[in-house]
Amino acid sequence: MDIVIDLTSINNFLNQPPDVMLYQLFVTVGWIPIAIVFLWGFKQIWMNYIQDRWGAMQKSVLLAIDVPRGNAQSPRAVENMFAYLAGAHSSLDNLIELYWEGRFQRSFSFEIVSIDGYTQFLIRSPLEFRNLVETAIYSQYPDAEITEVNDYTTGMPRKFPDEEWDVFGTEFIQAKNQVYPIKTYEEFEHQFGEPETTFRDPMAALMDLCSSLRKGEQLWYQIIVKPIDMNKWLTLGDDEIKRILREDVKKKSTFAGNIVDFLLGGAHVVFNSVTTFFAQGEEKKEDKKDDSLKMMNLNPKEKKQVEAIHHKISKIGFDTKIRFVYIAKKDVMVKPKVGNGFVGYMKQFAAMDSNNIKPDVKITATSVNYFFKDTRLNARKNKIVRRYMDRDGGAGRKMGILDTEELATIWHFPIESVVKAPLIGKAPGRKAEPPSNIPVAGETISEEEFGSLFEEEVLGKPPKNGNKSMAERLPLEPAEETRQPEFMDVKTEIKGAPPENLPFA
Repeated sequence: MDIVIDLTSINNFLNQPPDVMLYQLFVTVGWIPIAIVFLWGFKQIWMNYIQDRWGAMQKSVLLAIDVPRGNAQSPRAVENMFAYLAGAHSSLDNLIELYWEGRFQRSFSFEIVSIDGYTQFLIRSPLEFRNLVETAIYSQYPDAEITEVNDYTTGMPRKFPDEEWDVFGTEFIQAKNQVYPIKTYEEFEHQFGEPETTFRDPMAALMDLCSSLRKGEQLWYQIIVKPIDMNKWLTLGDDEIKRILREDVKKKSTFAGNIVDFLLGGAHVVFNSVTTFFAQGEEKKEDKKDDSLKMMNLNPKEKKQVEAIHHKISKIGFDTKIRFVYIAKKDVMVKPKVGNGFVGYMKQFAAMDSNNIKPDVKITATSVNYFFKDTRLNARKNKIVRRYMDRDGGAGRKMGILDTEELATIWHFPIESVVKAPLIGKAPGRKAEPPSNIPVAGETISEEEFGSLFEEEVLGKPPKNGNKSMAERLPLEPAEETRQPEFMDVKTEIKGAPPENLPFA
């Protein structure tokens, strides 16, 4: 049977003038990609608008956390805190809430701030999750003090250049695929020395750096964490393990990719039909054997990577963004000391055969080269400060995933037996309400009266000889209102006192 293919229409199309040919091509199919781009752009503008509107209506609270003196809790306690906060995850399956109201997953901001040498740990939380945060902290640190404070960034310049202040800052990103873990706190343990010093706390370097700041210097450290879908997290890790094992990995599907796959799939079906027609009766070839490498065939580095990825995805993951800002008055600013010191703190967590956290020099760091240096540098300074103050997790570089163990490694309360920095906010100890029958102010009582009170209140006997009851005999004056800790009354000129822009609410 002869097959005849008529190419007349194609020849007629190609023989037309170029402008007519382009016009017909656009009218036929050329408008489709333009329409797709237009619709995608409209969707982005709409989503930004409704999410900004919904986000502006949400309230947040900034909590200062003071752990008790003599803290001996390991970072595992903070890891448990992060795991508990995963309960704030929302599925957001309702299309009306997602595309009309503009709802999105709320995030938490874990911060460490050093102002004039005084260091404070803080957590910024959505107001509706405040109880969740407090429960997470008290479950691990029952004696901790949690106090709502005003935003310490208020009053600082948001636009540069500034006559008095200068700023240096950057975001930190993972150097490799986010499924590879960094060096975590368990790897900082050793078997030498006293039991309380077997853990060499990496936080010691940061606390020493924070305590070295002088008046007019401020260090801001921010980790924004957002709960994510666990199924997505597991899939990312499994795909990378399959790649290491040389197994087939399913490609990510996109809208444009689906169109291309559909067209190629149709062509593939037609081609197979034609070849099958001409090759009827031919024997089928044997399927290729699976030559994919298995665990025993991997080299030591690949084995370690597979095990590390398995360990990381076995824990709860969060979308994470890390920011660092050093803002100081121009006459006291020392960029190499603070900037390089903070980078050195982050370098402690580098596992060169796995992953590490590095400063984002190319896009967000306040450092530029070549053309229009001053304009571009000031633009970067404005962006990093504004995004930090707004706790904006969407701006800047794309968020990477860290698990609870990694987060607890780079942000945890220092262990006092290891970290000796003296200017860290700490709770003085457990506070308990006094028993209701103890007078806190008023008249003193004699030994005889005390014995009568004992018989009345403890033994349950009635008052003797018509005496008045205890409440009538000892009218208590109202107790004075709880006073702020003494160190809050010290002026900021004294090194180590909390600064004025970190007041109690």
